Amino acid sequence: MSFSSKVKEELAEQIPAARHCMLAELAAITAICGRTETDETGEKIVHIHTENVAVARKYFTLLEKAFNIGSEVSAYTSVRSNPEKGSNIYYLLAQGKGLQAVLNASVQAVCCKRAYLRGAFLAAGSISDPSKSYHFEIVCNTEKMADYLQGLMIGFDMEAKIVRRKKNYVVYLKDGAGIVDMLNVMEAYVALMELENVRILKEMRNSVNRKVNCETANINKTVSAAVKQMEDIVFIRDTIGFEHLPEGLQDVALTRLAYPEATLKELGTLLKTPVGKSGVNHRLRKLSDMAEKIRDNQGGTT
Repeated sequence: MSFSSKVKEELAEQIPAARHCMLAELAAITAICGRTETDETGEKIVHIHTENVAVARKYFTLLEKAFNIGSEVSAYTSVRSNPEKGSNIYYLLAQGKGLQAVLNASVQAVCCKRAYLRGAFLAAGSISDPSKSYHFEIVCNTEKMADYLQGLMIGFDMEAKIVRRKKNYVVYLKDGAGIVDMLNVMEAYVALMELENVRILKEMRNSVNRKVNCETANINKTVSAAVKQMEDIVFIRDTIGFEHLPEGLQDVALTRLAYPEATLKELGTLLKTPVGKSGVNHRLRKLSDMAEKIRDNQGGTT
């Protein structure tokens, strides 16, 4: 089962305690994957069609909990196969005067906003596998619905964006922290913990990789510097010799030749008169400057 399916299964099992939240969730599902009409008696009829059995099951359960089935509202379900996709399409027809409460559902309270977003995700949402990428989206048929969902998500401090995809409008989140917040808003706590575990592991790997890359870069830098130091020292030795060097420079030159892989700190301890890292670095820079001057005087870099 995909991560997205797990989230939907978890949300499908949750039934709000308050009736106004049930109506808000029903309203979201109706708005996204439903069609409404009014019969000759004035009763409302809602047609729901979805490829996700969890959505159909949740919608019917919410109707049962929110209304007196048989008097206020009647509901019927059917299933048809979809040979092209190798899946089923679930149809639900509900009718009754009580459905007007769904169409007029108030989504003002924070709990109702959570319920509405939960219903919208169940109806047309998806989340990518967090071990591969971070992407959350809800596909809307109209720009108006996309704007409304974006507004709700922004109200929960999420950086939701909208993109046009063919005939639809997609509200999406691209960062892991935002998706964690969204799961929290929808009260998908099991999925939230799973995603957080994946995020922690990914961040640990990234942190280790950054440290390794940094250490590798430092090692490469140190090796390059040591190679250049050796080249300069050998050049001085082969041109003017070490006997004309001050004692301190002669000492560090001979020690570097004897210990080409030593760090500056290690070189300092190996000198006849030990000095610190900065002292060694200062002497090596002097040798480098001296080598450059000799090259300039010779008119080349051999």
